[in-house]
Amino acid sequence: PDVLDTWFSSGLWPFSTLGWPEKTQDLKDFYPTTVLVTAFDIIFFWVARMIMFGLFALKKPPFKTVYIHGLMRDEQGRKISKSLGNNIDPLDIIEEYGADAYRFFLTATIAEGKDSKYSHQRLKGYQNFINKIWNSSRFVLMNLPADFVPPEDLLTLSLEREDFWILSEVDQTRKDLEEALDNCKFHLASEMVYQLVWNQFCDWYIELIKPRMFGKISADSQRAAQATAHQVLKDILSLLHPFTPYVTEEIYSH
Repeated sequence: PDVLDTWFSSGLWPFSTLGWPEKTQDLKDFYPTTVLVTAFDIIFFWVARMIMFGLFALKKPPFKTVYIHGLMRDEQGRKISKSLGNNIDPLDIIEEYGADAYRFFLTATIAEGKDSKYSHQRLKGYQNFINKIWNSSRFVLMNLPADFVPPEDLLTLSLEREDFWILSEVDQTRKDLEEALDNCKFHLASEMVYQLVWNQFCDWYIELIKPRMFGKISADSQRAAQATAHQVLKDILSLLHPFTPYVTEEIYSH
């Protein structure tokens, strides 16, 4: 008599986990929440029940927004399930590719309105992306003088065209990223930050400033390149942080 049906029990999740029926501080602070993320196949089983139970027990719906995404299928297009034996253990994937690469893969591939396919090739690509973040950060940090102090205003330095260009790219990406995240376009947001890091920052900006970073132009040009690269790296780490929190936390600590 004290065992609930699986989906009935799951329907209580938004408030039973917060101490309900006691009037706890957690319940006061965290109910209702804001966004629920779910695949489309359990809208009736789970989402509808949470809404109905929340309205019944607490007179408020448990969330304001439901973000509905597609399913992750195997490489043959089949639904991933234990009965088919094609289920994937996230811990195995993290062991092979790293948590950040796996997290970025899921964010980039699972979108609203369509299913996606699991792909070792794409996972390997995002693992390379994490390595790219690490190596570009090492390049910037290793080429700063030991007594480097970020300037309060970059515009006081002898900035060159590529400096203004990358700063404008970061600024525009930040605006576009905020809009995408506000509208739950997570896959588009991940693509934006991927393009900024790999294409604009690594493939172009770092290559353009290497002679300046190594002091082959002038001392003023070197200082401007170092300060701009440092500032852009900080900005990029903040933009990346929701997607790849572990590598960005580690780099930022340096």
